[in-house]
Parts: sequence; structure tokens; C-alpha cells
Amino acid sequence: MADSSSAERRLRELITTGAVIASELALDGVLQRVVESAAALTEARYAALGVIDGTGSKLERFYTHGIDAETRATIGAVPRGHGILGVLIQDASPLRLRDLAADPRSVGFPVGHPPMRSFLGVPVLLRGIAYGNLYLTEKAGGEFTDEDEELVLLLAGQAAVAIENARLYEAATRWSRQLESLNEVSDALASEMDLDRLLDLVATRLRALLGARVVAVLLPRAPDELEFAAVAGEPGEELLGSSFRRVGSKSGIAFEHRRAMRVDSLMGDPDVNHDVARKLGARSGLWVPLVARGDAIGVIVAHDKLGDGGAHFTDGDLRLAEAFAARAALAVDLSERVARESLRRVVAAQEMERRRLALELHDEIGQSLTSALLALRAVDESTDRDVGTAALSRARELVVGTVQQVRALAVELRPKALDDFGLEAALDRLAATTAARAHVAVEFEAALGDERLPADVETAVYRLVQESLAAAVKHAEAHHVSILLMHKDGKVAAVIDDDGLATGAGSELAGVSERAALFGGTLTRESGKPRGTTLIVEVPVR
Repeated sequence: MADSSSAERRLRELITTGAVIASELALDGVLQRVVESAAALTEARYAALGVIDGTGSKLERFYTHGIDAETRATIGAVPRGHGILGVLIQDASPLRLRDLAADPRSVGFPVGHPPMRSFLGVPVLLRGIAYGNLYLTEKAGGEFTDEDEELVLLLAGQAAVAIENARLYEAATRWSRQLESLNEVSDALASEMDLDRLLDLVATRLRALLGARVVAVLLPRAPDELEFAAVAGEPGEELLGSSFRRVGSKSGIAFEHRRAMRVDSLMGDPDVNHDVARKLGARSGLWVPLVARGDAIGVIVAHDKLGDGGAHFTDGDLRLAEAFAARAALAVDLSERVARESLRRVVAAQEMERRRLALELHDEIGQSLTSALLALRAVDESTDRDVGTAALSRARELVVGTVQQVRALAVELRPKALDDFGLEAALDRLAATTAARAHVAVEFEAALGDERLPADVETAVYRLVQESLAAAVKHAEAHHVSILLMHKDGKVAAVIDDDGLATGAGSELAGVSERAALFGGTLTRESGKPRGTTLIVEVPVR
């Protein structure tokens, strides 16, 4: 009667335990609960569960019950599947031993390990797939029984289902987090137009998503070479800017065939560029091409998965890298096209400026010099002293005027005050010369402080104000212009206010807006009255 009551109690405990572990979705929690339940059901002093890794040859995780933290620290590294534990990995069937140490397949215990005699090992199986093994030792009162083995087999079956559910849940949760991260990365990539910063962002973000030791972005810089355009992680930074031949490299294959690849061990792969691998200290790798509009524009390379799972990546990592690369390729392609378009606009603007200067040299300065030449010829041919004197005076006036025109043109090209004294002095000079030349009242006020701004920022702001002022005077037919210059919140702002035509200078201001965008700045136009326009130019101080 007592045996029947004990069996019924244990069966109820098994059912309760099954319900409890089935409700646990955290994998570590499931495994630890299984170990504790197996020990309670069999009255074993010690229990453990070893999780078999992806290769099916060794243990990647090990959970214990009955061994305190001090003893665990004394024992040292957790078992990896040698001796009796290895037997259960190779032969997924129950194993009972009266004396564990006496079995010839045993490899003994490490120093500090508690003595163990009776042993029961049971595989954790589901649909023929071994997730791991349950190990029980030191049963209270003697050896493990057939009933113990049967109960633990039932528990192992329940545990296998719970483990699979927990793994599926963790995989779904991980993929959900990764998708959220991918969306965040996509937003970040879409907002970055500078190619170098974009490539650094690609390498850094993918390294974090994969948990990789190093990630690099390779771009074609020669017909048969790939260059390290961005690297995140050590020791890859020293390779930044260097290049290698596509032929004889996994990167070249990924680029040429637009195919993603994963290699768990680089040492035995003949297609790997082992010179680069040695410099990176790499053991495993992922190669994913960047493909835009059907063409390969680069390759993303990742090496060595960090953490306890080993140095190689998983198929899930490869899928994640492919999804990331698809987004990154669009951003890189867009950035390169924007850069090409920006360069085209800069070249076009430069050519327009050259044409304007050529016209001024030909129509104004050229004509002035021709007039001076004719006046001097009149002096040379004249026999009348008064006529000669008047012609000489006229020639002198023409030369003086031409010199002034040349000086004004030189100031437009590159004001010396900008190099010598800074932006404030250069704009003050620009306001004065514009007022004198165009007969327009120009007021200038500045609040920049004592420190000089970076040279590229000063040049950018000067050109933007210069073009805005020229548009107001020439096309808006303004009679009064005020310029306010200030430095605030990491930006230099210039406010140009005129009383000219609100509809004038449209095409010129479009050019100013494009130039501002090239420097990462903005141009805002406000026209709230019949006459007059307010332009606000802002350029970030980097």
C-alpha cells in the first residue's frame, strides 16, 4: 500500500512538474527547473543537465543541482562531454550504473569534486533530436530503480517539449528585437548622407547586432581590388584604407557572385585570404554583398562571434546580416549618388562663376583697358598740348578705375580679410564695398565672440552671405539691406533682410540653398510683406 501511495505521489509530482516547466519560457529557467525536478522525483542528491551543441559532439551548457557555489568554483571548468557523459552523447539511450567510478569508460573526477557512486543518465529527446542529457547520482537509500528510470524518461520527454518551446520563444523574441533594431538602423542610415560616416555607422551597428568581434565594409577602389572603407572592432582599425586583390579571397567571391557565405573555420578554407585573416586574428566569418539595383557595390565582412556559443556564426546571424545588408546597400547607393550629384552641382556652380568672371574681364575690365589704350594713342598722336593733357588725364582715370575693378574682383574671389582677420572683418568689408559699388545702404552687425571659427565654416558662411547679398541687390532691387551674424547652439547664423522685391532672385536663391546643403546647413526664406525678404542662413560648426 505504501509503494502504491509513493508511486501515485511521484506521478502527481511529475504531472505538476510538467505543467510548471511548460509554463516557463526562459530557456535557462526551464533547464534549471528540470534539473531540480529530476532530483526531487528520484531522491537523488546530485543532478545535472547537459545541453548538446550544434555539432552534436559536446556539451555547450551545463546546469547542476546539489553542488554549492564554493564546490563549483573548486571544480573549475564545466564538463564538455568526456567519459560517461560522452557515452550518453554518442548513444542516446538510458544508462544506469551501480558505481560510476568503477565503470571502465569513466575518466574520473576533477580535484574537489564530491564522490558519486550510483548513476542514472537519460537522454532528452524530441522527434529523434537529442537536446541534451539528464544525469542523476547518489540516490538516497541505494541504487536507481526501473521506476526512477521510467519517471525520468517521462520528465525528459516533457522537458524536451518545454526546451523546444523556450528556444522557439527566445528565437522569436530575439528576431523581433533584431527587426526593431533593423528598423532603427534603417532610419539612422537614411538620415546620414556623408559616405564615410555612413560606412562607419554600418560597420558599428552590424557589429552590435551580430555580437561580432570585428566588422568591415569593403568597397571596390580599383578594377580588381577591394578596400577597407570602414572597420569596427579590434584589431581591424589598422587595416582601414588598405586594399587587397579580389582574386583568391572570399570577399571577392561574395562580390563577384553577389552571394552571402558563412565559414565556421577559416583555417581549412582554400578561398579565404589567409593573409588578411591573420592580420585580423579571425577564426570564422560571414561575407554578405551590398547589392543595389542588381549590381554589387561592396561587401560586408564579419569575423568571430562573441560569447559562450563559440567563435562561429549561425544561420540566423547570416539571415540577419543579409537583411541588414539590403538596407545598408540602399543607403550607401543613395549616399554615393547624392555625393555625385553634389559634386556635379559644385562643378556646375564653379563653371557658372567662371563664366561670370570671364564676362566681367571681357566686358568691363577689357573694355576699360581698351579705352585706356585708345586714350594713350590719342596722346601719342596729338600735336595739341591741351588735347594731349586731357587724353592723358582720361587714360589715368581709366587705369585707376580698372585697378579698382580688378581689386574688387580679387575680393570676390578670395577676400584677404577673411584669411587675415576672420569672418566678421570680411563681411564688414563686403558690406562696405557692396554699398559703395551698388549705391545701396548696407548695415552689418555681428555677435561671434573673440574666437575664430573653423576655416571651412568661415568660407562657407562668407560665400552664402555674399551670394544672398548679391541676389538682393541685383535681382530684388533692394535699397536697404541689413546683415546680422551670430554664433548660437553650435551653429553660425546669418540673417539678411532687404526691402526689395519679394519675388526676385528665385533661381539665385535656389543655388544658395544647394550650396548651404553641401555644407550641412540650411537656407530659410521668409516673405511676409509686399516688398522685402528675410533670408536665414545656418551652418553647423563642426
